[in-house]
Amino acid sequence: MDKKVQWVGLSLSRHIGAKTLFKLLEHFDKDLDAIFDADEEDLMQVEGIGEKIARDITLINLEQLAEDIPQWERQGVGIITMFDDLYPEPLKSIPDFPPTLFVRGQWYNDLWAQTMAIVGTRRPSQPAKFLTMQLAAKLAREGFTIVSGLALGIDAAAHTGAIQAQGGGTTIAVLGSGVLNVYPPQNKRISMLTRQSGALISEIHPNLQTNVQRLVSRNRIISGMSQGVIVIESDKDGGAMHAAKRAQEQGRRVYTLDLPASGNQQLIEDGAIIIPRDLALDFIVG
Repeated sequence: MDKKVQWVGLSLSRHIGAKTLFKLLEHFDKDLDAIFDADEEDLMQVEGIGEKIARDITLINLEQLAEDIPQWERQGVGIITMFDDLYPEPLKSIPDFPPTLFVRGQWYNDLWAQTMAIVGTRRPSQPAKFLTMQLAAKLAREGFTIVSGLALGIDAAAHTGAIQAQGGGTTIAVLGSGVLNVYPPQNKRISMLTRQSGALISEIHPNLQTNVQRLVSRNRIISGMSQGVIVIESDKDGGAMHAAKRAQEQGRRVYTLDLPASGNQQLIEDGAIIIPRDLALDFIVG
């Protein structure tokens, strides 16, 4: 069986991340065939693998994947594993990096050479939306790739600001759905424009829909891809706060604006770097 098919099968299996994959490879002497030839009892000899994960591995349908992968590739989906030169180095520095990324668009090493995440509420105030587009465009003109989650509101404004930057900017959209099933559908046009100079990326099956868990999980990739995370506007319980939390855990800088939103004020109390309203870049590139 093709090694790529086997690797994708393991990557898409529930509860298997990079750490578990490394343990599997170590236990089975880097032999993917041996992993798939093993029974549940053999798999459970690997540290961290219990009955449930072992059963999931034995149920991976490699034959179906062998049919699916060429179809995905014909639709423009690239498959980037953690061993590929095109796997983003910044992501490898986080403990729970995804073993495989599915990509649609332009994918090249310089795309993530200088990155900044911009996130926030799906229901922004008009001033916050304007500031998002202005800041994203300004950073894009300085050579930053803007990373966000393609959600409504601040995310959409961040992608749009980067795309519309004078001279053309780049942006990466990290999805909580599959790259062939863009969510939300209202941002389909932005996703198409993103693919022209940047990319859509996801760790999940290209055809899957999103759910709350996947939306939360992708925040570690948004922050992990970036040198810092800017929270434009958010309530305390907003999704953007997950990205800020993951950024802090990963040792990335966290920025915010001094807006009255409860999340912004909480971040300021927690020591986030305040970006002045005139959007001076010294706070980011300095």
